[in-house]
Amino acid sequence: MKKRILAAMMAATLALVSLVGCGAGATDASGDAVSGAKDSYTIGISQFAVHPSLDNCREGFLAGLAEAGIVEGDNLTIEYVNAQAEAGTAGLAASNFVTKKVDLICAIATPSAMTAYNAAMGANIPVIYTAVTDPVEAGLANADGSSVGEITGTSDALAVEAQLQMIREILPEATKIGIIYTTSEPNSISSIAKYEELAPKYGFEIVTTGVTAVSEVALAAANIMSKVDCLTNLTDNTVVSALQTVLAEANNAAIPVFGSEVEQVKSGCVASMGLEYFELGKQTGAMAAKVLKGEAKASEMAFEIIDEPSLFINTKAASNLGLSFPDNYTDDALEVFNDIIVE
Repeated sequence: MKKRILAAMMAATLALVSLVGCGAGATDASGDAVSGAKDSYTIGISQFAVHPSLDNCREGFLAGLAEAGIVEGDNLTIEYVNAQAEAGTAGLAASNFVTKKVDLICAIATPSAMTAYNAAMGANIPVIYTAVTDPVEAGLANADGSSVGEITGTSDALAVEAQLQMIREILPEATKIGIIYTTSEPNSISSIAKYEELAPKYGFEIVTTGVTAVSEVALAAANIMSKVDCLTNLTDNTVVSALQTVLAEANNAAIPVFGSEVEQVKSGCVASMGLEYFELGKQTGAMAAKVLKGEAKASEMAFEIIDEPSLFINTKAASNLGLSFPDNYTDDALEVFNDIIVE
């Protein structure tokens, strides 16, 4: 995390130097203002829940903007709302951003993206989303990836096949994988469908249990443990918010839990073939900068994804369960955690 914050600070410093040289507004070589550029911008950020992966998205988003010369506290004002996993709060935040006539809304996670687009649709305010697993299923993109309106962004679609292959390598005797998910999150439903499609190829059966609120996660976790050999976690906002509850139940039952991104592994999941959310957010910030500067419209940009998943492993979480990794995993992993770090 310290490396990410330092990178963001360096990007912001470089951007400030650039702004001093050319003035607050973007200019071309003759000193004339570039079409679409403004002296300053206001962005509303709607983050659906509190958990580290979404926080990393937000930090990365600001870093991506800074690299493009749009720096919070200089020529950028941020209006930030965290919905605490409440769809109604996310909707209210989006409506308030529209009332304030912000220049752009950044929506972090699928429920925030859906409510932001609905609120901004008739207001000519572009929406840039991140951490949306299936933009097509959520109604935010067409089947070919093109935008349905003034909205675009980045997807955190899970590398399901790579995850299944990893689980098979670590647990060669396992047959049943459990998934806890929120029944109202389209991103989770889409991911489960992919797991159910690909699991037989690796000799697995998928066992699911649904929840509707954070308060139901503990009971769901306790009930599923006796039915499965391991759990694989999604980017489900409600379940991730209660990850430590899931891990506590799993550890009591000696059931390994696999994460979907780096922060889940750092917090106690055994391993993941997943995403680096700071980089995903940074990619999103670069897209937002193009829209703010008038270089492209959101409606002209297809949503983007990170092409390759990365391996993350936690040796402490594995040893607590008596597990070991294949010999190549330590060398191949993007990050290796030797302790469980809960922030």
